[in-house]
Amino acid sequence: MPFDGAGSWAPVALSSDLPPGTVIPAWTSVGPIALWRSQSGRATASSDRCPHRGMRLSHGFVRGEALSCIYHGWSYAVSGGCIRIPAHPDLVPPETIRVAVQQIEEAGGILWAAVGQPATQPPQLDELVPLRSLSVEGDVAAIEAAAGAKIDARGLIRLPEFPWIGLLLAPQEKHTLLLLMIDRDRGPADRIAASRIVESIRRAAEERHREIAE
Repeated sequence: MPFDGAGSWAPVALSSDLPPGTVIPAWTSVGPIALWRSQSGRATASSDRCPHRGMRLSHGFVRGEALSCIYHGWSYAVSGGCIRIPAHPDLVPPETIRVAVQQIEEAGGILWAAVGQPATQPPQLDELVPLRSLSVEGDVAAIEAAAGAKIDARGLIRLPEFPWIGLLLAPQEKHTLLLLMIDRDRGPADRIAASRIVESIRRAAEERHREIAE
């Protein structure tokens, strides 16, 4: 089942959301992460808090193969260790200065973050092509109701009326990440249609969520 916590994989973004040299905020059940890609193309998920002053590392910047905090420029390698403190350029940072990192796997245009120690690789969704990512102000149950279908063991919803559309879901802290996907054999017109359909589902899910909250 998806979202079991320890020992699972969480989709955190599309590969296209994270070009080389960029960092974006993301979230897993472990907490907020700074999702970044080095100039060489390696994706890393670091804890989204600099141990120096607590600034969010997702507000920082990528330089080469390191992520730097925007506040005082402390830089961290993909392994999590601090490798540079600009105020002390001759200092070799001690091993104790580091940020936690989560394992990242990239497959089929999706970035997956490990939660705990998964016993298997991320779900295989080779039959699908990712199109776009959306943030839905509602939980998985609200999206299921709007879509008219239940989530499966891979975290995926197949729409009954449009079975060539897949919605890959991941609960976030205050919303749900929705990754829109379609079958590989679909053309440009279907991509446009899928985007319109998922916008309707998002609106319906958010309306349902607001009604329940009231």
